[in-house]
Amino acid sequence: MPDLLLELRSEEIPARMQRKAAGDLKKMLTDGLVEAGLTYEAAREYWTPRRLTLDIRGLTARSKDIREEIKGPSTTAPEQAVQGFLRKAGLSSVAEAHVHSDPKKGDFYVAHISKPGRAAEEIIAELVPGIIRNFPWPKSMRWGPASAKPGSLRWVRPLQSILCTFGPETEEPVVVDFEIDGIRSGNITFGHRFLAPGEITVRRFDDYVSKLEAAKVVLDADRRKEIILADARNLAFANGLDLVEDEGLLEEVSGLVEWPVVLMGEFEQDFLAIPAEVIRLTIRANQKCFVTRPQGDGETLSNRFILTANIEARDGGKEIAHGNGKVVRARLSDALYFWTTDQGDLPDLGELEASAEKFGLDLKKPLDQRMARLDHLGVTFHAKLGTQGERVERIRRLAEELAPTVGADPALAARAAVLAKADLTTEVVGEFPELQGAMGRKYALLQGEHQSVAAAIEEHYKPQGPSDYVPSDPVSVTVGLADKLDTLVGFWAIDEKPTGSKDPYALRRAALGVVRIVLENKIKLAVGTAIAATVAAALDAYESLGESAESRGAVAMLDARIKDYRGESRLLPEAGLIADLVRNGLDRAVSETFEATDPESEFFDGQRMMEMQASLAPFVDDLLAFFHDRLKVYLRDQGARHDLIDAVITPRSDDLLQIVRRVEALGSFLDTEDGKNLLAGTKRAANILAAEEKKKTAVAETVEPALFKENAEKLLFAAVNQAEKQAGEAIQNEDFSAAMLALSALREPVDSFFEGVLVNDEDLAVRANRLALLTRIRAATGQVADFSKIAG
Repeated sequence: MPDLLLELRSEEIPARMQRKAAGDLKKMLTDGLVEAGLTYEAAREYWTPRRLTLDIRGLTARSKDIREEIKGPSTTAPEQAVQGFLRKAGLSSVAEAHVHSDPKKGDFYVAHISKPGRAAEEIIAELVPGIIRNFPWPKSMRWGPASAKPGSLRWVRPLQSILCTFGPETEEPVVVDFEIDGIRSGNITFGHRFLAPGEITVRRFDDYVSKLEAAKVVLDADRRKEIILADARNLAFANGLDLVEDEGLLEEVSGLVEWPVVLMGEFEQDFLAIPAEVIRLTIRANQKCFVTRPQGDGETLSNRFILTANIEARDGGKEIAHGNGKVVRARLSDALYFWTTDQGDLPDLGELEASAEKFGLDLKKPLDQRMARLDHLGVTFHAKLGTQGERVERIRRLAEELAPTVGADPALAARAAVLAKADLTTEVVGEFPELQGAMGRKYALLQGEHQSVAAAIEEHYKPQGPSDYVPSDPVSVTVGLADKLDTLVGFWAIDEKPTGSKDPYALRRAALGVVRIVLENKIKLAVGTAIAATVAAALDAYESLGESAESRGAVAMLDARIKDYRGESRLLPEAGLIADLVRNGLDRAVSETFEATDPESEFFDGQRMMEMQASLAPFVDDLLAFFHDRLKVYLRDQGARHDLIDAVITPRSDDLLQIVRRVEALGSFLDTEDGKNLLAGTKRAANILAAEEKKKTAVAETVEPALFKENAEKLLFAAVNQAEKQAGEAIQNEDFSAAMLALSALREPVDSFFEGVLVNDEDLAVRANRLALLTRIRAATGQVADFSKIAG
């Protein structure tokens, strides 16, 4: 069967766009061919900086002839219906239609449509220009004199030639002829821009690849990556070094060259005083080069780097390596300046004293100075959530509160929270934002901070994805939780929640980070309580910061709802008391009445507390439901059954660790025969109750033993009482395996009950009593999970 070869050759395509563009070309063309009635055996895309190529094997030479019938209206139908049928079928008059008869429906019109197949070359010549004109480049351009005309061709870089051949291996392939904006397809391509720029005549894919290779072009991007990696490793090894591998950089570099030539450059040893991360990022970002380290040394870098050229130079690449070395030295000089500047005093220390006093900072220490400057400059975190300084104050207060739960030293947690964002104003992080946290850790260690404080500055951002590591140091865990909870509560309060695929503030990642930190460190933390603590911390910070923070996040949300009898805000003067109430639980607050000697300032009456609860409860419940969604995603990725997760989680479940343990215990129990049988019996009881409740059948409020007629009833009642008590005690002790063991004792009494007892007895009192007994079964098992949600 024939094969199709298509190449679109242009000026250099940005490396980040190449892989996706080749995939888009493959999808758009193969989808179009299939839609036109052609089939193919295989298709593969290729790309280099200057070309997108598609190799389609086993493409049918012609689409099939099509014959179809379009059923129309009755021959007695109104003229309007008949005309609509003719337009749909493409007929000019009713005389071109056939009349079919049906014994029940009578005579009706039918159009017999025949469409002859089309040659593949014709279909390709029609498809490709449309694909080129509508190609989904993230950015595209127009060029040349034609660019002034409306509707002129757009491409990522100027398109130079199109190669398109089609034919079987046994025959000479033909050129699929078409033209777009003056560029006519042909069987000509060109080799390497500098090493072999001449024309190359191509027949089919095999000789296309071999001729390009001879013209210094490696078509396969994965092969270019293999060449670069192997040569870089060998060159480093030959110089007594190890290559510091970087998959992202390797992908990018392979998209910058058609004929990779690996060389080695060097810079002065003095630059090695700069942190390794900064050296690596400087060389990577500015020169797209790999760094090396002495063999067997996992930390220190060497002063040699690996670069990838696109030509074979006559001098063996010495001048290329020298030129790259000059640029690297200049960039490292800048990095060294940033590094040393960050360790010195700021010029405006006198202006930072107020901020230093607010956060308890020591202005003799460089990182403390940077934190004071961050607050002094009023750097905005979010227009509705205040400045970074205000945010740090909220995180500090929350970290102090969470520290005992996590097992961290509150003083260390508070210190780490205060310095967590300080490196945002450093010169190095200003140049390389991806080093935030990592540089803060280095600067903290240089000024003698506690190891845990320094670690927390870097690790509080973790985990940044499902595969990222989770911090385990208690101080890092505490500050990480405080940071993420403040983010979630703040954005929830201003109604900036994720919608569909949009999550501009990475709130899903933050919630999953909380879930992973809590579970993987086995922290017993009630999320609902943590949310309340976050709101309380915001109130505490608001009280200390004063009126300037009046419109911030959770505080603004509360302030909009908490008014005195005159409708004026009472949040600021009472913020501390409100924070205590929120922290201690709204349910408790509702039950208390606060009396004031001044009638005009009477505020904390029971009615007001119920209003506060009513305003906050939906907020907490909504955010808690969001955590439940992230927990489900996490557990499913861990292999947990979705129905078991749904059976265990309730709208009020906020102890994540307890949820996981319940799911694990329930899964183990249901794998046993007792578990499977009890599940069947419990679901049968639930189904009977649901049916009777729907019919509004009377169900006794309590089980009355005097109404028992059968021994099976008595045995089940006794078993339920015992199982309910034992399971309840086990749950209180969080021994969920023991709770399941207690429930397993119900298996035999439940089976015996359904085998020997008719629930719907003629005696209405007996029936109501037996339904009450089924309610007890549902309640006993419901202590652990909602069995009705479990499949099986």
